Amino acid sequence: MNADELVRDSLREQAAEQPALGPGFVERVLTVRRRRRTRALASAAAAAAAVVAVAVAVPLLDSGKDDAHLASEMNPSDIIAHPDQTPPRDLVAAGDVALAAYYTWSNVKQTDDRAVAVRNYLLLDQKTGKYVKTTKWSFIDVAPGMRTAAVLEKDLPAKRIGLLDLLTGEVERWIPVDRGIAGVKFSPDGSKLVATTYSKNPDLRYKADYDSDGDGKKNDWMPQYGQSNRTGFYVLDVDSGKGSWSEVTYTSDALNVRQDFAFSHDGKLVYSGLTTDPDMQYYDFEGNEVSKPANEEYVHWFNDAGLSPDGKLVAGGYAGDNKKSASELLDPYTGKRITKVNGQQLLAWVDDKRLIAWDTTPGSNEFHNRLVLVTIGGDKVVPLSGFRKGNDGAAGRWTPIFAER
Repeated sequence: MNADELVRDSLREQAAEQPALGPGFVERVLTVRRRRRTRALASAAAAAAAVVAVAVAVPLLDSGKDDAHLASEMNPSDIIAHPDQTPPRDLVAAGDVALAAYYTWSNVKQTDDRAVAVRNYLLLDQKTGKYVKTTKWSFIDVAPGMRTAAVLEKDLPAKRIGLLDLLTGEVERWIPVDRGIAGVKFSPDGSKLVATTYSKNPDLRYKADYDSDGDGKKNDWMPQYGQSNRTGFYVLDVDSGKGSWSEVTYTSDALNVRQDFAFSHDGKLVYSGLTTDPDMQYYDFEGNEVSKPANEEYVHWFNDAGLSPDGKLVAGGYAGDNKKSASELLDPYTGKRITKVNGQQLLAWVDDKRLIAWDTTPGSNEFHNRLVLVTIGGDKVVPLSGFRKGNDGAAGRWTPIFAER
């Protein structure tokens, strides 16, 4: 028996001792592996060509039948930037992370004293590589691989979750639920969804009880703080649609009106942000309160980037000055500042050394910011988009949603 046969026999014996994998698991793993291998091979081929002026679409190598048509995979370039576009019209990406969608806000009046805050989404069309407006959905989250999005219909709370195919633009399947939901989030590996349940629409807005702009009129739409109608969460298997609901109660004054659940870094727990100490509360999938994972002690829900892929750093808050914007990176176990990195607000980890951030130019308005790629230990800032303007959606404010491509 040669060495290859010994290895094969050993692997078969180990596999026989493992529990059966859930439906769809193998395809998810192979898809991610294939995508990463494809991008690496295509990038190497591009480098060998020696002369590449701008990111050019390169056909997929060793791709699956469906994946060959995904716009997020057709261009394997490490950085795909459009600093002349705000909001972006064409695909923006860095490493394995891409801008999957973005949205603006608008208030839709229902009565004289009540409105609904509506997200106006632009979602990446995987056929064209362009961001396309959609008015069908009130809430969207995009799965790793950017082939599928979880969507909720316009009226919240919704009684089903749609699994939208981003290549065809059609809902492949609906997951019905017994309780109304208003937020959904994929697990890090895309195999599960956590759906937050509410008894009323958390995006309702009411006439403000004060004059915010000094013109003598009470004309702002505001949420009713201290009156959360959140009831709990579902954890659902994406392949089967099966799962369970857990009732979770907390004092209303510790919650924003909308306070959705999300998965922990390893996907084994869910958590909710709080507006009071201890700032975060974690739960197992049955709704029992549990302690924070040791490496998430200093993760905060209002710092978007969170824990680095290798678990060695946590994105902290703003640490800049009048001359230069910067954010801090912390030790996940002690909370001690390890270093600082360029950027006004850290949004997503690209890899263990790079992040996507909002950033301003020195001396500019804090709301006049753009997406940039920043590197730990380096001063170089790579613009990914044009600058946002103003304070609201009408004035050019847009909120990004990132996913692994």
